[in-house]
Amino acid sequence: MTEDVSTDDFHLPAKEADRLLAAAPWKRFAVLGDSLAEGLGEPVPGYRTLPWADRTQEALTRCRPDLAYVNLGLRGLVAAEVREQQLSRALEFGPDLAAVICGGNDLFRPVVDMDAVEGELDAIIGGLRAAGATVITYRLMNIASAIPQLEALSPKLLRLNERVSAVSARHGALVVDMWSHPACADISTYSSDMIHASMRGHALLAAETIRRLGRHLASA
Repeated sequence: MTEDVSTDDFHLPAKEADRLLAAAPWKRFAVLGDSLAEGLGEPVPGYRTLPWADRTQEALTRCRPDLAYVNLGLRGLVAAEVREQQLSRALEFGPDLAAVICGGNDLFRPVVDMDAVEGELDAIIGGLRAAGATVITYRLMNIASAIPQLEALSPKLLRLNERVSAVSARHGALVVDMWSHPACADISTYSSDMIHASMRGHALLAAETIRRLGRHLASA
């Protein structure tokens, strides 16, 4: 399917993505996390049914045709399970670029231990950084700006985002800040379950990932 998203103000054209990633040095790209990492989401007319991680891999591969890629993301996992089930597998793969999205499922537990969640994030991000990978992390979208029924979730999401920022700063990871992205307020960014991103949301997440990698390359 060919995309027709020219009216989407936040769309990143392939030519611009290629310019941003022209100097990309990465050869092995790994993705770790939960359902957002795995790529769950409903189709949206005009957008390819292609999750953000695959879109990012596609853009990187245009610049590095020899890129190796693995996506370990799996729906339903809390941060501790991501560490237990995916970190060692990722390290065996030997990434020089890794994306990490997890912690969101922890927020749905009856009692949320944010110190424990931060500890798991620290182990995952720190482990990847210690192995030499460039790591990119994510501050999740404020979904309540589009879905007021989820307003009670916003303080928890913000606390998680603050922990992601803290761990990322500690280990020198790159952060994609989706919390205040203008598309947060657009219902088309989300699937009908009011939790997962739609394919438009995935396209936007990929665009911001590529932009962040581009800024990193430019500063280097």
